[in-house]
Amino acid sequence: MAKPVILIIEDEAGIREMLAFAFEKEGWRLLMAKTGEEGMAFLKKENASCVILDIMLPGMDGFTVLKKLKADVRLKNIPVIMTTARGEESDVVTGLELGADDYVVKPYSPRVLAARVRAALRRLCEAEEDTGAVGFWQQGPLSVDASRHEARSEGELLDLSATQFALLKHFLSHPDRVFSRSSIIEALHGPDYPATDRSVDVQILALRKKLKNSGDMIETIRGVGYRMRVQSP
Repeated sequence: MAKPVILIIEDEAGIREMLAFAFEKEGWRLLMAKTGEEGMAFLKKENASCVILDIMLPGMDGFTVLKKLKADVRLKNIPVIMTTARGEESDVVTGLELGADDYVVKPYSPRVLAARVRAALRRLCEAEEDTGAVGFWQQGPLSVDASRHEARSEGELLDLSATQFALLKHFLSHPDRVFSRSSIIEALHGPDYPATDRSVDVQILALRKKLKNSGDMIETIRGVGYRMRVQSP
């Protein structure tokens, strides 16, 4: 099996060196880019398995890189993990809406980021396995077809990241069941995944925006978590 290729787009040399040292034992092949332009040039000639993308870059910023990446049919399914010193929720939600799968806020632990990458690679494998699976779930206007890896709202195809697709599938396959934030993290990423309850809230917010008029079907159960509301016949 070929080694996963991880592209790190980060302008700070110290962070690139730190990640190279921390990721060495993971067995991944690393590509390092200092700018968004350099990162996109790598992607034109390399098959990356995951992209770690800093938002604050010289020249082309991370949001622009993300838009270009997701607009390219050859690259759009590559998992992207944002790294940013901008902890404002609006910035994070913008990145998730544009198609990022996950995010970490600086300063972060390299071990935490490595765990996020492992989870992203696992979701990518599961998505590929889903194409051969039999599974269809629908609740009201929302549906997920695992065999086609497609999600729809009112018949319209949704442009979801791998994380958002897995989150919607989890809710649709367990309608009217209330999930705590910790159980959502474990269901999507496995046990011991380094994430906060707030990160679940941000992912839910971004997914609701993608679902538009159907977003309110994912209900907040105050003090507990979330559930997918069952639609009346």
